[in-house]
Amino acid sequence: MTLIGLGEDGLAGLTDASRKALAEADVIFGGARHLALCDAGARGREWPLPFSVEPVLEHRGRALVVLASGDPFWHGVGGSLAQVLDPSEWRCFPAPSCMTLAAARLGWRLEEVTTLGLHAAPFEVLLPHLADGARLICTLRDGAAPAALADYLTAQGFGASRLTVMEALGGPREIARAADAATFDLSDIAAPVVVAIAVSGSAGISHAPGRPEALFAHDSQITKSPMRALTLAALAPRAGELLWDVGGGSGSVSVEWCLAAPHAQSIAIEPRESRCENITENARRFGLAGRMRCVQGTAPDALADLPLPAAVFLGGGASEDVLQAIWHRITPGTRLVANAVALETQALLIRWHGIHGGQLLRIDLAQAAPLGTMQGWHPSRPQLQWSVTR
Repeated sequence: MTLIGLGEDGLAGLTDASRKALAEADVIFGGARHLALCDAGARGREWPLPFSVEPVLEHRGRALVVLASGDPFWHGVGGSLAQVLDPSEWRCFPAPSCMTLAAARLGWRLEEVTTLGLHAAPFEVLLPHLADGARLICTLRDGAAPAALADYLTAQGFGASRLTVMEALGGPREIARAADAATFDLSDIAAPVVVAIAVSGSAGISHAPGRPEALFAHDSQITKSPMRALTLAALAPRAGELLWDVGGGSGSVSVEWCLAAPHAQSIAIEPRESRCENITENARRFGLAGRMRCVQGTAPDALADLPLPAAVFLGGGASEDVLQAIWHRITPGTRLVANAVALETQALLIRWHGIHGGQLLRIDLAQAAPLGTMQGWHPSRPQLQWSVTR
């Protein structure tokens, strides 16, 4: 099987090796645009809807070509096929990605640009990347998407951002036009479309855990900002890891976990339906719907069928039964962090610390507040945090 990256210039832009593989192919898979660009004819097969690689696998052992736009391993079919094929079964001839072409047109250093595939993701995934002076290049689903993107940026306070809309990059139909998000008026935009964003506006949200409570949907059941920052430090998120957020509340710790490391995921376990709705809304709001989910239920029963985590957070309501169930379910090396306000729960954590070790941290926070005509310290209830590695 040969994976070929195809540009808008069609056959003319391919290497000799790519053209030879196409000429010798029995079957050619691709989108309708790809098949037309290379004149696949009767050998052509369009991808099914919904998308699946199964039709390709049915032709294993034949001379087979799979076409993709630009680089097959940038939000392309290459990754999907490589997961199910032996390395000896395939080879790849990539072409410049649309991101490379867009940066070349604009004179942007690609290593300083954030690249996002918004053709298959909601605009909310932009949120952590929006900051004055940032540069983003994004693929979009269709010709209507740039105007919708401009509306989203304006609603987030970035209406002054400059959008460069580039259509059919690298081919004879290539065109680039620019407009500000707040006054976006471009029309007749045709796919494939890439938008480069020179971000201008507010400072954006912080990249550090402990983001303000006002950013989250909640019913006051939320780990407060300073405590959340200390909790994330103890949980120590790493790329690709899974968190169990037991007693999720608003899901704020899950959100911070997912934002802290690439591809990190979280499952929040929460018994109340209204709070599950808040968790789902916060996942949507921060563009994390694909990495964060809520399971309505009560621990320990709700934990039975969940994939094993790299870390567990117990935000409240820890009990002997819950701790026993978690401790016996998780594997060695799993990190566990539990916070407690009630004296009885603190006593439980102190006892478990005596048995299993780890670190105990007593956290006393106070905020300045009016005191008559002056100000004084308004203390929060002291919290105990136990962190341990299984």
